[in-house]
Amino acid sequence: MFDRKTDTARRVLPLAVSMCALTLAVPATAQDGAARAKRPSVSREKPVAPNSTTSLVNLLIKQGVITEEQGTALIKQAEDESYVQREAAKGASARAEEAAKAASAAAAAASPPGTKHVTYVPEIVKRQLREDIKREVMAKAEKENWASPGKYPEWAQRIRFSGDMRARYEGQFFPTGNDPRLVNFNSINTGNPYDLSEANPYFAPTLNTSENRDRARFRLRVGADIDVSDNVLAGFRFASGDSNSPVTLNQTMGGNGGNFSKYALWIDRAYLRYQPSQDFSFSVGRFDNPFWSPTDLVWYRDLGFDGFAAQLKHEVSPGITPFIVAGAFPTYNSDLNFGYNIDQNLIKDGLPGKYASNDKWMYGVQAGVGVKFDPQSSFRFGVAYYDFTNTQGRASTPCYVFGTADVCDTDVTRPSFAQKGNTYYTLRNIAADPALGAGTIQPAYQYFGLASQFRPVVVSGQVDLGDFHPVHVVIDSEYVNNTAFNRDAMLGLDRYNAYAARTIANNTSPTSDSTVGPFNGGNQGWMTRVTVGHKQVRTLWDWNVHVGYKYLESDAMIDAFVDSDFGLGGTNLKGYFIGGNLGLSDNVWATLRYMSANNIAGGPYSVDIVQFDLNAKF
Repeated sequence: MFDRKTDTARRVLPLAVSMCALTLAVPATAQDGAARAKRPSVSREKPVAPNSTTSLVNLLIKQGVITEEQGTALIKQAEDESYVQREAAKGASARAEEAAKAASAAAAAASPPGTKHVTYVPEIVKRQLREDIKREVMAKAEKENWASPGKYPEWAQRIRFSGDMRARYEGQFFPTGNDPRLVNFNSINTGNPYDLSEANPYFAPTLNTSENRDRARFRLRVGADIDVSDNVLAGFRFASGDSNSPVTLNQTMGGNGGNFSKYALWIDRAYLRYQPSQDFSFSVGRFDNPFWSPTDLVWYRDLGFDGFAAQLKHEVSPGITPFIVAGAFPTYNSDLNFGYNIDQNLIKDGLPGKYASNDKWMYGVQAGVGVKFDPQSSFRFGVAYYDFTNTQGRASTPCYVFGTADVCDTDVTRPSFAQKGNTYYTLRNIAADPALGAGTIQPAYQYFGLASQFRPVVVSGQVDLGDFHPVHVVIDSEYVNNTAFNRDAMLGLDRYNAYAARTIANNTSPTSDSTVGPFNGGNQGWMTRVTVGHKQVRTLWDWNVHVGYKYLESDAMIDAFVDSDFGLGGTNLKGYFIGGNLGLSDNVWATLRYMSANNIAGGPYSVDIVQFDLNAKF
């Protein structure tokens, strides 16, 4: 690349000189005839530049033949050329001098004492030395990038940085009449177990259902893709976030204790991808959702997947491209030191021990087809099946629990993160303490596990109508059915969910509350959305608007992975949403959304949410 630029400078500079001469020779007006008859005189002014090349370029700029940017580039190129020539000349002279000294020393050793020697280096040898040195200097210049303006080193050219920033105002508005006793199971399962005995006078942790809130938030994401080799890509991304929640990267301003405390930055993506062709790729690490999902009914749009995934697609005929995706993803890995400390039934020889692992995995496969009707209109359809293993909670073997620090052998089967909506049941089979006397109420410190298994089937579809391109009409739809759901298993006395969660706060059995009624959770969900406008808002006045409806029953999907905004996150929600985007400049746009959600099952709960975003992409 350096040789080509140097050659360009060699050609442009003589051309510039010629153009300058022509410019000076052409009369400005017909009235200058008398002036042309006069003899030209030599200017007595001092030169405006240190060398003739720079002077000529400056004169070309002044005459308007070339722009200032072009002139700057020519001067830089000429300076690089001059530097290379000087280095080559110095190197050639130094080598010629060393060769002469060596020749003189050899001749002196072979000649009688007193003989005088005159060293002569032929001109052709000097020229050859200069050319050799020039090639070496130019190679070094290209490698170190000091003679190629605007060019990055080779390793830097393989890295592509990107990122985005979003500032958000969010308002949460609760109507009167909501049940204030919506239990926060995630708070219990990620903290100390909750005492379900009648001796506990305190309510369980609850979610806010009555007090309006607002907050200012931001999201920052910065990452890079790296071409490791022809077929291997590496990527990483750092992101903001209040916590390590998988479904939000938002950081609340004034959070983390307030007082302008600093915020955390999380590893949001880190992966390697082998891609020998455009049709196939294999990824390992933490990467974007590999499954096609046009809505956030099942998977939140920012959710990252840990594990392994293979993607294959191939155009079998013009405009028709089938695809298939498969992968395995660990959702929980057991603590290496998870063990018991007090359970006398398990301790052997008076020594401590460890419980068996309960690693959790999700296996998934999706197949579908994309059809392109014309350059602007298309249709896509896919069916996916997911199998969550070891995710359902398991009842423990009999164990003694005397305080919040004690453990039972199935405690790790509880969810490590949850939003709200799924059905739970108590995990610990607490043995009676023989030391307690008759009539004494024994504490019942409990954790809660998912009552249902999850093997959802998801059907996804999208129609993109581009008859009015760049304005499009896009219809997205999705349906989910948890095929592992067993309604009869939800009717036990130790089952708790939205329909009966408030009984935990009262420390009573679900069936002892006459207002509860029969279980009316479910295993299905669907969502549809219509978007009109530009498919992507990139430039000033680009726009789109959307409206949709969502219905997601309690156990259709694990609530940890679904949308965190609609209804403040989770399942067992239904309602509508509307919003739009407007481009404010290149890569800057504003977003306004309104969402209204209600409980499907259980006590009354509803919330309206307004979000206003300012987005920037770089």
